[in-house]
Amino acid sequence: MAVEGMTAGTVSGKAGFDHYWRQQGAWVEEPNVRRGGESGVQRLFAADGQMIYVKRQVGHIYRSWLHPFGRPTVLRERDALTALYQLDVTVPKMIFCGTQRDENNEWQALLVTKSLDGFEEFEHWLQGGGRERHGEAVYEQVLQSLATNLARMHRGRWQHSCIYIKHVFVRVTGEGSNARGEVALLDLEKCRQRMTAQQAASHDMKQLRRHSSFSDPDWRKLIYLYEAAFGSSIKGLQ
Repeated sequence: MAVEGMTAGTVSGKAGFDHYWRQQGAWVEEPNVRRGGESGVQRLFAADGQMIYVKRQVGHIYRSWLHPFGRPTVLRERDALTALYQLDVTVPKMIFCGTQRDENNEWQALLVTKSLDGFEEFEHWLQGGGRERHGEAVYEQVLQSLATNLARMHRGRWQHSCIYIKHVFVRVTGEGSNARGEVALLDLEKCRQRMTAQQAASHDMKQLRRHSSFSDPDWRKLIYLYEAAFGSSIKGLQ
């Protein structure tokens, strides 16, 4: 029996699960074995031409005090995507999420999201000359967008838990004085709510510092913008 998540379009429930499970596309993340199961991501195109990403899992679960016997990880990611979307954090838009048991009583799970058109990894954007091409004003907009998105997430007590710079994507629209930079956050599989906003903020911001290559001046600027958006300072970030 399918467990329906958020859906959009014309397919949902069991019919939606079967529809997306049958689809095949190019692997952008080859299936890998972890958490006692397999998980991978395929890129394909919907009937309307929209590029979509399908996370496909078999037996890929996590355990918690609420779910001691295991729960498919896509459901935790679905919960995070839904909550962050409501908090006005820029994340991939979910099309479908569902789970079902196969004939061996093993979990099968799907999470389908729209492509973030025009976005690319932050460091790829830098390496491609994005900062030099668009100038410091746009780069500061990118830092402001990153700070704002992180602060909104943390004020809602959501912790990304895997906030490496490779999970920060950038898009610049327009040219010259009309150029605008923005950021989206990806890979929310480990995202969870903490007891306090400070706990979520402290964990993620320290993790981002360890797993990014910001220069000291750029990091100080990001922290200044972040703490202004978050509403308070976080110890140990400088």
